Amino acid sequence: MLPNFLTFHTIPVFLKASGDEEGEGELTPTFSMTAYTGGKMNIEGFQHPVVVDLTGLDIPSQNIPIRLDHKSSQGIGHTTSIRIEDHELVADGLISRDTNCAHDVASSGTKGFPWKASIGGPIHEVEFIPAGMHVEVNGRQFEGPVYVVREMTLKEISFVDNAADTNTSATVNASAKHSNTSKARVKTTASASFKKTDKPKAEPTPVPMMMEAEMQKHFRAAALAETNRIEGIRTIAKDEQAELVAKAIVEGWDVPRFELEFLRKSRPLATDVRREQNRPTNQVLEAVAMHAGGVTLQAMEKQYTEPVLEAADKYRGIGIQEFCELACGGQLPRYKRDAIGWLEAAFSTTTLPGILSNIANKMLLDGYNYVDDTWRRICKFATVNDFKTHSRYRLTSDFKFEKIGDGGELKHGKLDEQKFTQKADTYGIMFALTRQMIINDDLSALTDVPRQIGMGAAESIMDAVWDLLHANPVQPDGNTFFHANHKNYLAGADTVLNVDGLTKAEIAFMEQTKPNGRPLGVPASILLVPTALKVVAEMLMKSTLLNETTTENKGKPNQNPHAGKFDVVSTTYLSTPSITNSSAKAWYLFADPNRLPAFEVAFLGGQDSPTVERADADFNVLGIQFRGYIDFGVREQDWRGVLKMKGEN
Repeated sequence: MLPNFLTFHTIPVFLKASGDEEGEGELTPTFSMTAYTGGKMNIEGFQHPVVVDLTGLDIPSQNIPIRLDHKSSQGIGHTTSIRIEDHELVADGLISRDTNCAHDVASSGTKGFPWKASIGGPIHEVEFIPAGMHVEVNGRQFEGPVYVVREMTLKEISFVDNAADTNTSATVNASAKHSNTSKARVKTTASASFKKTDKPKAEPTPVPMMMEAEMQKHFRAAALAETNRIEGIRTIAKDEQAELVAKAIVEGWDVPRFELEFLRKSRPLATDVRREQNRPTNQVLEAVAMHAGGVTLQAMEKQYTEPVLEAADKYRGIGIQEFCELACGGQLPRYKRDAIGWLEAAFSTTTLPGILSNIANKMLLDGYNYVDDTWRRICKFATVNDFKTHSRYRLTSDFKFEKIGDGGELKHGKLDEQKFTQKADTYGIMFALTRQMIINDDLSALTDVPRQIGMGAAESIMDAVWDLLHANPVQPDGNTFFHANHKNYLAGADTVLNVDGLTKAEIAFMEQTKPNGRPLGVPASILLVPTALKVVAEMLMKSTLLNETTTENKGKPNQNPHAGKFDVVSTTYLSTPSITNSSAKAWYLFADPNRLPAFEVAFLGGQDSPTVERADADFNVLGIQFRGYIDFGVREQDWRGVLKMKGEN
């Protein structure tokens, strides 16, 4: 990958002032500059030269800042004219700022300090031209390897003391505000500092003078990988398939992909032996595999039409080898005599891998949706766009309307922020149609493995949620998430799940407050219990009458005050002995997670189901590989959104 910042250096700037007699008045210097000549620039830390395509340079304004070292706090002046002439970038301007930096640039320049110049702005598109290829930029031909900056926005020009296109230059003229004039000449060259961005024309941040060492390290590694990729492609080709080689280099194919395409081009196409007219449709073949995987008829009817299901029923009981022959449309070599030839012929078609991908995707989702998903009831769903740690801010102050006085002035509401974090990670696994599976000739293997992977994806989220709840992590205030100081944890004999315990819990939940001491005002809506308490919880929610006939309860109303008040959610993950801190007696009240989330599950790009991808198997695997993965993160949020009752007897 390219580094975030590029800096191009040029020859020094020399200032020489004249007309410094007494009474000349205050000077206002101007400058003229050839900022870039359109040629190659060799940059320290880069393996290949860089060229900026001036046709893709966006100049949003004729008046852009002139700074020192690309720092907005070190203003020098502004440009008055920026243009492209004869494939060169030219700028005129005025040293108009009354700052120490402006005085330093003018004064030190007249004393011969070798100032240089640099242009800055965000990069929107970069193209790499590999060795052996040519490209025309700025009216010239350049031979690869070279990087071409195709789109960039010019945001500022800076005086710097390092810069490398030795053909550029600049002239500074100091003219008096009054009747007398004086001139100072500056010779310089320009450098360019760019900030890489994925969004068009994003506002740049201040550009540093030198690339960070870590960025240089990443770029060198990327450049080495590119060289090795091209060498690997040419080694496989051995002067054959020149057109395919050129396409692979230009389009950025990796070596395994090129090797596969090279082999396919070098051997007879499997279509030579197909009999397409006898081949069932892709949907029929998918339905055949789904039948073999044990998918219910009701589920099949939701995905396929009746004619497809009738046609698939004719192929029940076939094995993997016959299934692959049906997908290819013709007879394949006998497997036991020519294993490699059978695999190459089967997977040289586009049909079989595509059908297998669809089957794997459907079975993976079937397994994903099969697993207990009670965590969805108590967690808020969120979206993140990358794998960085994200902050969550919730405004918690009182925005109560206040009476307006005679003057009609409205008061400003105060915002108290509470900060929480979230970060997504990737979870996944690979599987393959292997030689052993083919020998066993069991078609259900095509569906069992991806279904198990789908279940594994769901279990990974489920484990993360319940492990976090039981872990009771320490919070920034030094207390654990469930803690008496947070007013969300109660222990004692009166925390058993019954009418009185539920009343105590509801009161404690409603007594939570905002940071300003006002009532939080968010009621509980979910009653989360282990399986041992599920029947008790359901009876409390469904029964309208109480059967309490003990002496101490004599005279109490027999109406159930909690009937229908909360949604009951139950899971074995609360009481499983293998999970640390689990309990068959503890129970919880949760607020609606969309209103006050206690826990949050965030998915990358909002994709809340696993993705399955197909890839050609590596050399050690006879067959074809699939990988399933999902990107998510689980974090605790606001402890006021949940109350834990220990449930002691």
